[in-house]
Amino acid sequence: QVQLVESGGGLVQPGGSLRLSCAASRSIFSTYTMGWYRQTPGKQRDLVATITSGGSTKYADSVKGRFTISKDNAKNTVYLQMNSLKSEDTAVYYCNAVLHLLKLEYWGQGTQVTVSS
Repeated sequence: QVQLVESGGGLVQPGGSLRLSCAASRSIFSTYTMGWYRQTPGKQRDLVATITSGGSTKYADSVKGRFTISKDNAKNTVYLQMNSLKSEDTAVYYCNAVLHLLKLEYWGQGTQVTVSS
């Protein structure tokens, strides 16, 4: 089992920045792909960004150039740096860990990000 705990959400004005953190309960970054997803009421959960065990990253088109995913293996923590935030970035953001080979997947509890003036 892996527990994922997100933090860093909150209220920010348009154009502002936030950094989300996701702490894993044990060392998994050498094998798991880590990701951030987001969800708004009544809609599906959408991919925001992922980072593989080797450090390769992928982003949704809507956040390219504004968001950066990174990880600190020593701290078992993955980050999502969000800059130039827009109102449409408002959502609950979830941390995800997946090991495709064994079909293992874990989710955090989510953290609310609200972009509003």
